[in-house]
Amino acid sequence: MSFDLDGQRFVITGAGKGIGKAIGKRFAELGARISAWDLNLAGIVSDCAFEHCVQVDVTDEASVANGVYASIEALGGLEGLIASAGINGPTKPTWEYSLSDWQKVLDVDLTGVFLSVRSVLPQLRSTGYGRIIVIASVAAKDGNPGAVAYGAAKAGVVGFAKGLARELQPSEITVNCITPAITETDLLTGMSPEYINEKKNLIPMGRFCSVQEIADMTAWVASPRCSFTTGQLFDVTGGRAKH
Repeated sequence: MSFDLDGQRFVITGAGKGIGKAIGKRFAELGARISAWDLNLAGIVSDCAFEHCVQVDVTDEASVANGVYASIEALGGLEGLIASAGINGPTKPTWEYSLSDWQKVLDVDLTGVFLSVRSVLPQLRSTGYGRIIVIASVAAKDGNPGAVAYGAAKAGVVGFAKGLARELQPSEITVNCITPAITETDLLTGMSPEYINEKKNLIPMGRFCSVQEIADMTAWVASPRCSFTTGQLFDVTGGRAKH
């Protein structure tokens, strides 16, 4: 089945590894043209799946502005943005969280999404068409004991996406979230074994999702065929999500 991404132009943040990289490669397989944003481009700068790469710090307004200018110049325009850049932060109780720990997670996972999304809106609004997809988390709905900053940030981007989706209507610009359970990426290395086991036990299928499963779901939501759904959450949770 074709998702009709041929010739579509996307910025993908956090494209240097993990979920963002998998999404970029899947989109390229489906004919999309990709401008990859990341702080570290070492893993993708020579990857033929990515037509364009630019070093961007999503927490820095000037860096994001420079990034979107470079992307539009390179691709000739944009049809969408996948906001995938994110960090998990410490896995420890709230009473052990420092303000700096909290702020760092919100800077990347919430403010970084706002800055990235806002940067592409003039381009998308000028054409009246676009796909904005935020990689959120099931933690946005269930909370995230042991990593409250992450859960709070992901809940924040869900609220942001739902509000923006309505602000942009009527148009053909949709805004949606992907809400996966814990995924097999190198973010697991920053989590305690106890935390990982606790989260895995919440998934009825008994395993974490793969980056390829998230990439396939994202490709569908990014396609012109997903034309009448906006402000919604697409779960990739192995049965964990209850609502």
